[in-house]
Amino acid sequence: MILELRYQNRPSTTNYGEALLKNISVKLTIDFGKGFDESNLRNIRSFYLTYPKCDALRHELSWTHYRILMQVDNPNVRSFYEIECVKNNWSARELERQKGSLLYERLALSKDKKGLMDLARKGQELNTYSDMIKDPYVLEFTGLSPQIKLYESKLEQALIDNLSKFLLELGKGFTFVARQKRISLDGDHFYIDLVFYNTILKCYVIIDLKIGKLAHQDIGQMQMYVNYYDREIKQKDDNPTVGLILCEDKKDSVVRYTLSKDNKQIFASRYKLYLPTEKELIEELKRERILLETVDKNAKKK
Repeated sequence: MILELRYQNRPSTTNYGEALLKNISVKLTIDFGKGFDESNLRNIRSFYLTYPKCDALRHELSWTHYRILMQVDNPNVRSFYEIECVKNNWSARELERQKGSLLYERLALSKDKKGLMDLARKGQELNTYSDMIKDPYVLEFTGLSPQIKLYESKLEQALIDNLSKFLLELGKGFTFVARQKRISLDGDHFYIDLVFYNTILKCYVIIDLKIGKLAHQDIGQMQMYVNYYDREIKQKDDNPTVGLILCEDKKDSVVRYTLSKDNKQIFASRYKLYLPTEKELIEELKRERILLETVDKNAKKK
């Protein structure tokens, strides 16, 4: 029967192919019962063509997982999602969400050819701080509309209310530590929006939420938070603290010239309150890649 399905690849008219599929569906339903409608047969055929070798299948993944994976045309990108599904025990819904938010493309943004191949063969690996940073972060799960007047406290509450989904978006190794963490300096009180700990990189990750465009004062404030955590909170076995500013918009030149050249601890990324279309995200990632390449060229000239 599988051979009959595969045989549909031969040159033929659309009507002939549709009729053949319908006849096969009727016969299988009579012989074996439900589960062999025409739509499911198309999925079975696509599955066979996508995964012709049985030893390439992963027993941890369900049929629903594979139906989603078959929608990914690029075999390298598909391999990445297969690995991440198994490593992180993603449900089919989580896989659908990560694929829809172009997780692979966002992680691949700043990687060279070797880095892209590593993503396909090994999945996401956290070796440096930049490995865990994305730009943009997609926060559609908060349910907040980009059109409403937003306050940082409201965004923070929405992230806490959807903490498990926010942890999925943050990525590997993140555990929640605190919200509105108070630090006191000479009688003045400051409040850090969110604090996490990454168990893989063994470091605190401080997140500050900003409505509107990022200003250099925001970066200076984050530098103060990071310095405080490094000097007062982190233990001997911890690595240096990471600061991540999530903002609606930013000028990369402001970030670049506010921070020192050797900065490896503070990052600024945009967030989106809706799930962009694939075309929108790809265009945005292209612009970001061009910007990164320009910065690298200028740095090499100096």
